[in-house]
Amino acid sequence: MSTTVSSSAAEPETTRAARTLRDQIIDGEREPGSRLVERELAAELGVSRVPVREALRQLAAEGLVTPRPRTWAIVREFSEEDVAEIEELRVALESLAFTGAARRHDAAGLERLRAVVARGEAAAAAGETVAARRAAADFHAAVVELAGNRHLLQLWGTIDSRVRWTLSQHVDLVAVAEEHRLLYEAVASRDEEAVARMVLDCARTSRAECRQTQQQDPGSRIRRLPQPSTTSARSGRGQPVIRLGRGEA
Repeated sequence: MSTTVSSSAAEPETTRAARTLRDQIIDGEREPGSRLVERELAAELGVSRVPVREALRQLAAEGLVTPRPRTWAIVREFSEEDVAEIEELRVALESLAFTGAARRHDAAGLERLRAVVARGEAAAAAGETVAARRAAADFHAAVVELAGNRHLLQLWGTIDSRVRWTLSQHVDLVAVAEEHRLLYEAVASRDEEAVARMVLDCARTSRAECRQTQQQDPGSRIRRLPQPSTTSARSGRGQPVIRLGRGEA
């Protein structure tokens, strides 16, 4: 993998390196469990080792990277329990975010949300998987911003990267885009009851899709590692994890 971090006078190298690595992990370009070595990443991204080191620390704080001794880390492997807990927290925060957005949105914010929905619909229809998944995640983040609650926005910032990872597991992206269109229309009409109900319905659909994909398509982006042995299970070591495979172009 060879990626040069695009130069921008306004964006520090650490920020650019973190953004590049974050996108690669969420998009599935870097496999869970794969090594992230400072020296190799610096050469690949065209920066020194210092911004790479700081970027890895930032991604570890975001929950996407697991630090290792000395100068390397690994892409985090999420257990099934991790994913369930992230989804539970996401739904709790989004229930507040969507109802808040329905209650307090302004015309400019609603237009930004509409543009995100349109971008997701266009990408899904064109079969642009990565773009559609990114737009889907942007939709959720845009709703949190539209809710107009500064403390909720701060809380969301602590889990945003992990939420984007879980949302990147979706396969039926046309259905996701359709759900987002309906949610947008409910927010626009200030129908708080409908929005609250749809958030819960979408969460159930999301969990069901992930389980179905695991069971029916072993070659999908969602894969389980082999179950731990009886001995390991008794000693508390090794729980099943979900691996995120390479992103589709």
